[in-house]
Amino acid sequence: MSHNEHEQSATREEKERDSDFPFGDLEEEVSEGEQKVRHRGVYLLPNLFTTGALFCGFYAIVSGMHGSFSHAAVAILLAMLLDGMDGRVARMTNTQSAFGEQYDSLADMVSFGVAPALVMFSWALHDLGRWGWAAAFIYTACAALRLARFNTQIGVVDKKYFVGLASPPAAAIIAATVWTWFDVRPEGAWAAVVAVLTAFVGLLMVSSFHYTSFKSVDFRGRVPFGVMLLIVLVFAALIIFQEVGLLAIAVLYGLSAPALWLFKKISTLKIS
Repeated sequence: MSHNEHEQSATREEKERDSDFPFGDLEEEVSEGEQKVRHRGVYLLPNLFTTGALFCGFYAIVSGMHGSFSHAAVAILLAMLLDGMDGRVARMTNTQSAFGEQYDSLADMVSFGVAPALVMFSWALHDLGRWGWAAAFIYTACAALRLARFNTQIGVVDKKYFVGLASPPAAAIIAATVWTWFDVRPEGAWAAVVAVLTAFVGLLMVSSFHYTSFKSVDFRGRVPFGVMLLIVLVFAALIIFQEVGLLAIAVLYGLSAPALWLFKKISTLKIS
């Protein structure tokens, strides 16, 4: 084939590729063994879960703007559930991709960075003026910094731990707080406490505390019978206490790393 024929063939292939879909397509280069292979399109199943989480975050924002705070809180918690599934589905079906990682991170920013801050602001912080704005912004900015740091540390940090509170459990603390007291509009000192909580949770995301990630748990392995009994009791407690139970679990997890760090510091001082 001559040089001109090769160029014409390449141009024809490019036109055919561009005409497949009017909004463009994606080509991604992945490693298969020792070779670099280009694949077109995106994996459907894991990105469906990510899109679902993104929609929940968007729904939470709209619900918060219209005063439906309980619906907004539940939507954020549902986004947390879907976010936990997309990665596991991708690994189980061998459909991980660079696109999926970036899409998941952007969806996390909406669902666990922007949505909780705006819902909390609409519920309790707007009457505080600039202080309420500042608290909500601190949370959102810290979520963005947390996600950016996480993306740059993939493959570097031990997967058993998160450096700083992950954005989904941080959002769970905010959402469970709103869900627990959604029919009460905080004012005065109570609103100030909520503002401090919002900013503090945001700062936990960019802290250097090490939180267990539970990624080392083998869900396909066997566990003692007592573990299953404990899981049943936890679900029973959640049925009884519902939002209060979720808030307790979220707060305990959020405080676990600082408490462990403080315990180690005190132990070191006693030894010395």
